[in-house]
Amino acid sequence: MTISPERSLPFQRIKQLLVGGIALSTWLFATVATAESDDWPKGHYPLPEEGSIVGSIYTVTASADDTLVDIAREHNVGYDEIRFANPDVSIWVPGEGTEVTIPARHILPDEERKGLVINVAELRLYYYPEVAAGETPRVETYPIGIGRDGYNTPLGITHTRMRLQDPAWYPPRSIREEAAERGDPAPAVVPPGPDNPLGRHAILLDIPGYLIHGTNQPDGIGMRASRGCIRMYPEDIESIFGRIPDGTQVNIIDESIKLGWDEQGTPHVQSFAALSEQEEGMSTLLELISLVEQHEDGSPRVVDYEQVRETLERSDGLVVPLI
Repeated sequence: MTISPERSLPFQRIKQLLVGGIALSTWLFATVATAESDDWPKGHYPLPEEGSIVGSIYTVTASADDTLVDIAREHNVGYDEIRFANPDVSIWVPGEGTEVTIPARHILPDEERKGLVINVAELRLYYYPEVAAGETPRVETYPIGIGRDGYNTPLGITHTRMRLQDPAWYPPRSIREEAAERGDPAPAVVPPGPDNPLGRHAILLDIPGYLIHGTNQPDGIGMRASRGCIRMYPEDIESIFGRIPDGTQVNIIDESIKLGWDEQGTPHVQSFAALSEQEEGMSTLLELISLVEQHEDGSPRVVDYEQVRETLERSDGLVVPLI
């Protein structure tokens, strides 16, 4: 896989307000930037001095052996993100020479920049490590897998309680009962190893029974497939495991629309759930337009109501300008 030459799209110093999630427009593909700077690892960004937009959208070229899932993992994005950003590309056989869009531009959640902030609507975790005096404040962001329907990941502020390396997994009663009904009884304990669904690293939360952990099925990262726990790529949780002390704040939120401004004052939006799927869809739309029109710089704005609505209905994950 090769990275295309940079086409220069400056995304920094963004002034942000938040209503809750992410939207993306296919027309943006034509103005997409390319690969991230090599100065920072993928998914690591200096915090903007003002605003809340980090990263960039870029393209890579698939090799003959690549799948979109492989490319997603290499570039710090999850299954749904890569799929929505490349709706016309085969997941399993993109084809040699196919250009693949990497949706690596993010509006930071409008929450305290402390510890871990997990946006379940976005299927993404944000980590704000403490930095030493004189060190550049930064954010690290990683794709995650979360609970499927009926096993929703609980929301609210909690804390990390304990870190476990090579943990054993004790299947909960519900899993054991389901397995027994299928005639395939689950073991009382799964020891560390390739069959352990927790992977090699687990971080226990103060919410009983919930963890942030690795996985032995990394293709599921970026999907709603767990029973409520938060899954990460094995290499991602390994990278933060030793740097997150016990007692770190974890803020689990569900923000399906996020609003931010670029350095020119242009409002941008991300949307993760169509308005038609939200209980308060129309009021959310009206509130969004009101926030855009009342931006604190006082400049007059004309917002295309229909364009905003259509953008939010697409809800395919890219950061899109609203005017």
